Amino acid sequence: MLRQAEKLRGRLVRLPRRQKRLIQVAVDVSLVWLALWLAFYIRLGNAGFAEPFGGHAWLFSIAPLVSIPFFIRLGMYRAVMRYFGNDALMAIVKAVSLSALSLSLAIYWYTEAPKLIPRSMVFNYWWLSLLLIGGLRLVMRHYFMGNWFSPASLTKFTGRDAGLAKVAIYGAGAAGNQLVAALRLGRVMRPVAFIDDDPNLYNRSIAGLQVYSAKHIGQMVDDTGAVEILLAIPSTTRARRREILEMLEEYPLHVRSVPGFMDLASGKVQVDDIQEVDIADLLGRDAVPPVQNLLERCIRRKVVMVTGAGGSIGSELCRQIIASRPAVLLMFEHCEFNLYSIHLELERRIGREALSTRLVPILGSIRNEDRLLEVMRTWEVDTIYHAAAYKHVPMVEHNVAEGVLNNVIGTLNTAQAAVQAGVDNFVLVSTDKAVRPTNVMGSTKRVAELILQALSREPAPCLFNAADVHHVNKTRFTMVRFGNVLGSSGSVIPRFYAQIRAGGPVTVTHPKITRYFMTIPEAAQLVIQAGSMGQGGDVFVLDMGQPVKIAELAEKLIHLSGLSVRSEKCPHGDIAIEYTGLRPGEKLYEELLIGDNVSATEHPMIMRANEEHLDWDVLKDRLAKLLKAVDNDDYPQVRQLLSEVVSGYVPEGEIVDWIYQQRRVELE
Repeated sequence: MLRQAEKLRGRLVRLPRRQKRLIQVAVDVSLVWLALWLAFYIRLGNAGFAEPFGGHAWLFSIAPLVSIPFFIRLGMYRAVMRYFGNDALMAIVKAVSLSALSLSLAIYWYTEAPKLIPRSMVFNYWWLSLLLIGGLRLVMRHYFMGNWFSPASLTKFTGRDAGLAKVAIYGAGAAGNQLVAALRLGRVMRPVAFIDDDPNLYNRSIAGLQVYSAKHIGQMVDDTGAVEILLAIPSTTRARRREILEMLEEYPLHVRSVPGFMDLASGKVQVDDIQEVDIADLLGRDAVPPVQNLLERCIRRKVVMVTGAGGSIGSELCRQIIASRPAVLLMFEHCEFNLYSIHLELERRIGREALSTRLVPILGSIRNEDRLLEVMRTWEVDTIYHAAAYKHVPMVEHNVAEGVLNNVIGTLNTAQAAVQAGVDNFVLVSTDKAVRPTNVMGSTKRVAELILQALSREPAPCLFNAADVHHVNKTRFTMVRFGNVLGSSGSVIPRFYAQIRAGGPVTVTHPKITRYFMTIPEAAQLVIQAGSMGQGGDVFVLDMGQPVKIAELAEKLIHLSGLSVRSEKCPHGDIAIEYTGLRPGEKLYEELLIGDNVSATEHPMIMRANEEHLDWDVLKDRLAKLLKAVDNDDYPQVRQLLSEVVSGYVPEGEIVDWIYQQRRVELE
């Protein structure tokens, strides 16, 4: 029986839209006649008093002619049965009420009716029409969704959803209810319960699902067999989400979440786009609202240039710069695909939001100083955000020359071009790895900072490799230093998720290794604001919160995937954590400050650091020697020169540059 009903359901769903509407109209006409006949029967108590083919034929003829136009006009036949909701129900109430009113007026005007029509019959007709027409649509909605009698009963009776993963929804609000409806339609997961913090909802039933409190999750698991929890709490603060995630860790449940309201509103995602837990929720820190004046000071109605515009930080800088409405945004990037991707995204956004900003995607390398100068002079650039850099520590450690040429010489080229072109503001995106570095990447980023510090103290510097030619310097140089950003290229979090999905092991370099983390949007926003505050040569440090132990982070991700950690205490656990040892150049702990002398700024999450610096002439001499050592592939000398320039640089281990190692093999 139920199998036949399922076949019929599939056949009806596949019908053309026109045929579906004709069927609805035919059914509604039959229901109008039935409601009218029942109205007579209920009022008079005898079926013989109603004469649909006799004295009341005129009434039975006019009833659908009055009703159907109202049904059409109010959109009853535009509503999709599977998505039938409150709005469609209100349309039925309005349509039925208007049709009943029109019918009563017709009865009143037709004074020569052959048979008597009781006045109360119209009222009976009204509520019977509501019951039949509205009720049938509600029943059909459940039928087309596969939910007969109650939202959960069909699966209990037939087992057609027995193979679907049972999930509980944390949050019985609007987002939770929308998610339940989406899951029932999609048939990917089977919702079995709600969990909510509101005590007024405990032990209540919403959408056919029982609501449990957070204290009774264990009981919920026993009662329903849930294997996964979906967080449908998009408006909750990160601090509260962290508390919830920490509480859920003790249960063998895979925890995932639905997107936030901003993503839903922008159309980026749908309510049923399930995603892994946002690692930012584990950090539990809510972003501080930006100071609008600081965001716009160096951007609004100006020509802005972003180097490394296709990278993780550079692309987010472009997104946020667009919001402040610059006159022109120059996106400077050496990777063609990355440049194409961010350009396409921002073009669509400009069209969607009707922005007046002109986008200019430029392919080029920061190693080409002439190209940089040509671009800056052609567009008369006002502000530069320099995000182009090699940042992967082990990769740069294995490719020393490229790290020096890109991070040091690339920054030097960009800064000198800015001075020559008369750029007003120059902001360097730096890193916490520049503080007492143990690797080439960190030391080269510190040298980049030193270049800007030295230039900022020169009113008319004689540029590097430009003998006796002085340039008036009106550029305000600032540097912004922060830690790891979540979701950036090479980030550890996506790798952990991939390893968990593959069944493990999860690899961590050292049990005590810690890192600072921040979301990409927050970092980019703070970079823009910090760049607006500098006086020249300032090093700004972002408040990164508390450092996070990577091993503990890996454990949390395993637990929130509904799995257990395999260890000596739990030899039968699901996923093992393996410690692979520190990679070349990697530190156990990262720092944000070289010294202890910091001062507050007008933004609560941005501090100003007073760091040591070198004179421009001294630094130029060191840079010349460094460049010569790189040209000669003399990597011991490169290390020595970096140690002389960068305070606290203590390289660990042997030189692991690929070219250097290969040449040593050839000499042996």
